[in-house]
Amino acid sequence: MTSTIKTRAVVFTGAGDVDVLSIAERAIHAPGPGEILVRVAAAGLNRADLLQRRGLYPAPPGAPADVPGLEYAGHVEALGEGVIDWKIGDRVMGIVAGGGMSTHLVVHAREAIPVPNGMAIEDAAAIPEVFLTTWDALFLQAEMRAGQIVLVHAAGSGIGTAAIQLARAVSAIPVGTSRTREKLERCKALGLAHAIEVPPKTEPAFAVALEREVGRGADVILDSVGASYLGENVRALATKGTIVVIGMLGGVNGALPMAVLLARRARVIGTVLRARPLEEKATLARIFAREAVPLFERGVLKPVVGEVMPMDRIADAHRAMERDETFGKIVMRW
Repeated sequence: MTSTIKTRAVVFTGAGDVDVLSIAERAIHAPGPGEILVRVAAAGLNRADLLQRRGLYPAPPGAPADVPGLEYAGHVEALGEGVIDWKIGDRVMGIVAGGGMSTHLVVHAREAIPVPNGMAIEDAAAIPEVFLTTWDALFLQAEMRAGQIVLVHAAGSGIGTAAIQLARAVSAIPVGTSRTREKLERCKALGLAHAIEVPPKTEPAFAVALEREVGRGADVILDSVGASYLGENVRALATKGTIVVIGMLGGVNGALPMAVLLARRARVIGTVLRARPLEEKATLARIFAREAVPLFERGVLKPVVGEVMPMDRIADAHRAMERDETFGKIVMRW
């Protein structure tokens, strides 16, 4: 195999609006020891891609600075030295720190996850980022368990729809917030127990609504909004509750009501997958393959795909996500 491989990829020609998006040829290195070459069939679009396009969320060291994409699904096309867990032709999916929106991708073999049996490859591309992030946040960080009240913000997003299903899978009680009533109604089909509409362009006020809906505060809050929800999140907690912050769509600096936090004996945890070291990602991938993939195969979990679009419509996909028109994931296919 040659030392480099030609690939086509979505690229940023600069930082700005969707006009900086294009598709261009790139070269990637051939798989080295412990690595596999994946021919990518589809990749999920995430809000992190939009932030990176605007220059607000640069790729971590080692990831391509101008090729977006945090998740992929495809087929193994070549094996690096020492790889024994995969064979050519296997269907795989996974998360990457960047570069997922490329026709070819080199990943470490231990980070790849088998595509669930019987699942379309485009549907599989909607799994890794949202379900791995949510699995880690709810189970490994917050230690979610049966009977707990789990408050999920942006319930109609990819993260939100994953969290609802994971909560239901362990008999926890998911409560969702959204600024769109229609999205909350659609979430009920996924198992959402209680819906709280947060009116747009108003101060968040969901703590009282949560008390009214379920009679007490949340044991776990999964927050992709960040600063603007911080104070209200603390007020919405039950005693010994946990907030896991996985996003900052609502800003990066928020007021923390310390007296309430102490009275609740609560925890606030921040977490991110993108910049984690190989060993942590590989461990999470193995746990997910062992415990979550069978749930997809049995129909307990399912990816929620809002739309599948050809990769040359990437600008349209960015516009749709920016307008918040989507329910579930936008998947881009080659």
